[in-house]
Amino acid sequence: MKKRSLAGILAVVILGLLVLTACKKHVGTPEDNAETKEPEDTETEEIQSYVVGFSAIDMENPYFITLESAAREIIEENGARLVTKDPGTDPQVQAEQIQEMIEEGIDAIILSPVDWEKITGSLQELKEADVKIINVDTQVKENDYVDAYIGSDNYKAGVICGEDLIERCPDGGRVVILECPTQNSINDRITGFEETLATAEKGFEVVAREDTGGEFERALEASQRILKENPDVVAVMCGNDQLAVGAKTALNLAGLSDVLVYGVDGSPDIKKELKKPQSQIAGTAAQSPIGMGKSAARLALDVLEGNDYEEETYEDVFMIDKDNVDMYGTDGWQ
Repeated sequence: MKKRSLAGILAVVILGLLVLTACKKHVGTPEDNAETKEPEDTETEEIQSYVVGFSAIDMENPYFITLESAAREIIEENGARLVTKDPGTDPQVQAEQIQEMIEEGIDAIILSPVDWEKITGSLQELKEADVKIINVDTQVKENDYVDAYIGSDNYKAGVICGEDLIERCPDGGRVVILECPTQNSINDRITGFEETLATAEKGFEVVAREDTGGEFERALEASQRILKENPDVVAVMCGNDQLAVGAKTALNLAGLSDVLVYGVDGSPDIKKELKKPQSQIAGTAAQSPIGMGKSAARLALDVLEGNDYEEETYEDVFMIDKDNVDMYGTDGWQ
């Protein structure tokens, strides 16, 4: 009897195991096996993911906002990451932010200096950290630290503004200049403008010039003060379009409708002004922050990858005025 009972019990146990095995849905899958297969020995290509810093003069300036956006598009398309900080036109803040980016482990930086001389200490720190430096738009003074530079032909921008003024005012006249000596791009524009005016048959006299820091508010304040003392000026030459908007606003407040205003950038705001029949804006020497941002990003990646690249690139500029503004549109940058 005991033997039969034991045999019966074993039969029931075996039958139960067979039923469970039949009902199990994942038999033979990795979760059912303590021992898993070793992965096949295949070669995989390691993709390098770079971190690129971005530090421009002022990220409230639409020009630099557009340039950064274009650079970011290319950087992220190539699997890298862009880290952006805004110095807000303060060279000390820019230096501190660059040190932060070094500590965060950036591999390269796209850099437009607030002050082309005061940036030297940061350039030294970047080099010591083996960070590649792509100088964009505004040159640094000590360019030996820079791996590559890309910017507009700023001298030509001043030249074409000067040529336009000579054509519009063949008898010469009194001129105001709004500049920013800490930004080499603006220095080159003003130099091109003044040297062109010096070639005119009838003389032009610069009756006032003001360091505006490249900012709209300071340009507005300076223009109001200067125009009150010199209401007979024929033109105001501005280092960028933000300054031109400041000058135009001051002219409106002073009721001076015949003074010509020149800017540099080709911003949407200035192009909209050119569409107005009574605007004082004569023209803007246009550049392309979209093209420059994309080119700067590709340049940074080429430098990091060890590819061939141009150490200096100067992009062309051109005059946008009332006659051709429709070609470029007013809703965005060219």
